[in-house]
This record gives sequence, structure tokens and C-alpha cells, in this order.
Amino acid sequence: MDHSLYTECGEDFLPGYEGIAEDVIETVLKRFPAPRKVQISLYVVEDEEIQSANLSQRGMDKVTDVLSFPALPFPADAPGDYSAFPAEEAGNIDPETDELILGEIMICRSKVYSQAEEYGHKAEREFAFLCAHSMLHLLGFDHEDEEERERMEELQEEILKEAGYER
Repeated sequence: MDHSLYTECGEDFLPGYEGIAEDVIETVLKRFPAPRKVQISLYVVEDEEIQSANLSQRGMDKVTDVLSFPALPFPADAPGDYSAFPAEEAGNIDPETDELILGEIMICRSKVYSQAEEYGHKAEREFAFLCAHSMLHLLGFDHEDEEERERMEELQEEILKEAGYER
């Protein structure tokens, strides 16, 4: 395993969610291998908590499905390219584990279920999608313009298929 996953989740969430997250993270990291073991924190939160984070971090006072907090400064023209900067200089090595801190993911519990219903698939697939989407953001991918959006959507679908969570 080339990563450590730290999770925090309230009660009554998707059984096996940690395994789903592990599957998706491993698939992403196979495609974008890190120079050392990475550390990711995943929080499954309620509406109020993600709305508060969305307001404080993005100035948007609304519930959202997922928020990503990248710890590494991937350049916009080189997402997923770890050679673009020396990690040690960025101060992103956990001194206790010697792992590269990749970032944090916040997923809204209620959105996993409501969006799964809306899109006509299982909650497991929706959770996997949100993990893949957020992992790509941690690696510097974005969807601000049409070309970026298309590339990110293509990667998400490839990752989900490879991890076994396609539609």
C-alpha cells in the first residue's frame, strides 16, 4: 500500500466505505505514483459541517457534495506531476510517519445518498465517484474550463472503471 488513509465518519454511513475509498485511492495512485508513501485524510460529514467549510473556504454558503483541500502546490499545467516541486521544501512531510501529506477530503454524507438516487446508481458508486473526484483535485486537477472539465471527467470514469465502480 502506497498510502495511509485516516478517516472520520459519523454513525450510520455506508458499510464498507473505507474499503471503497482504499480501492479508489490505490487506483488513482497507480496512475499518478508518488515518490513516497502519501497521507490522505477523509472526513464524512453532515450538511452543517460541509456548509460551514464551504462558506469559510470558498465563500459559498451552501451544502456541497465534496470539498478537497490539497496540501501540495501542483502547478496548473502539471497536475499529478510530483517532480514539479520538492516535497520536502514545501513542508509537506509528516515528521512522525515520513509520509507525503497529500491533503484532506470532506464528503457530505447526505449528498452521497441523494445524488446516488438522483443519478440512478448505488450509494457505493456515488461515494467512489466523490473519492475519485476529490483525489484528482488533491493532485492539482480542476474543472474551471471546458478542456479541464473533459479531462477530469475522462480520468474519473477510467479510475472508477478500473476500481470496479462504473455505472
